[in-house]
Amino acid sequence: MLFIAHSFLVMSSLLLRAYMVYVRPLVESNSVVWSPCLKQDIDALERVQRRFTKRLPGFNNSTYAERLSRLNLPTVELRRLHSDLTWCYKILFGCVDMHSDEFFCS
Repeated sequence: MLFIAHSFLVMSSLLLRAYMVYVRPLVESNSVVWSPCLKQDIDALERVQRRFTKRLPGFNNSTYAERLSRLNLPTVELRRLHSDLTWCYKILFGCVDMHSDEFFCS
């Protein structure tokens, strides 16, 4: 019985790693350029992670917030916000070849 429980833990770990390596980069690609502002687009991106975490063994009865907490994952929206802030920092402090005065004009 312990072997079966251990197998599910290992499988969950491998699935989570596969998600983080193969799926999440596709969901987050070009999020700085294409930052969805419509609620339906934000929900569609978040739904990918919500569905994946729900299908992990032992997580189907937990809420989305509980699953994220147990897996130590941030929301997709939070990761996009972090990426946006990182790019703003790089632009403002000259880490990328872009003129901040042209980027933040009115």
